[in-house]
Amino acid sequence: QVQLVESGGGLVQPGGSLRLSCAASGTIYSISAMGWHRQAPGKQRELVATIIDGTNTAYADSVKGRFTISRDNAKNTVYLQMNSLKPEDTAVYYCSLTTRGSNRYWGQGTQVTVTS
Repeated sequence: QVQLVESGGGLVQPGGSLRLSCAASGTIYSISAMGWHRQAPGKQRELVATIIDGTNTAYADSVKGRFTISRDNAKNTVYLQMNSLKPEDTAVYYCSLTTRGSNRYWGQGTQVTVTS
């Protein structure tokens, strides 16, 4: 079983920054991708950023140029550096891990609130 533990969420003013972390533990045979998703109240969960095979990255258009995803392969940890935060970035952010066998695991979520 795989466990994902997120940290780093919080309250920040518009224009501010936060760094989210997600540490994976347990029986991890082979990671295909790790990613960050978010879900705002009344909206569907959406993909924010993903890193595939530890190197290739992709971002939602709404966060390009502001968010950066990275991964420490040795620690099985993925990070999301969020800069120039906007009120519309307010959501619960979830970490995901997808194995080469196409199993997907989720973290418990961390709240990010951007408000003045």
